[in-house]
Amino acid sequence: MRFLVDACAGHRLAEWLRGRGHDVAESRDREPDPGDRVLVTMDKDFGRLVFLEKSGHCGLVRLPDVPAAQRIGLMGQVLLRHPGDLSEKAVITVRGGRIRISRTD
Repeated sequence: MRFLVDACAGHRLAEWLRGRGHDVAESRDREPDPGDRVLVTMDKDFGRLVFLEKSGHCGLVRLPDVPAAQRIGLMGQVLLRHPGDLSEKAVITVRGGRIRISRTD
């Protein structure tokens, strides 16, 4: 899977994803256009852009309020349980250990 990890989600999470064979870019290293990647972020504004402003996307994993120590474990659950949702451009929100899947179609 191809991911773009936002700077707020952390370099450690990006390295963990790379270690599992994923194609990972980090926003701190990229040009403004992220390409065809699933965005991983803690930023709540992307949800607003996707749902209210109908901005195009290739999938979104939101980790709002998830402490750094828990991000890798929760991302591992997302990858294990929801690979189809990720490839179908779903918006996945992880909060309080719960995973919510939303569709924008």
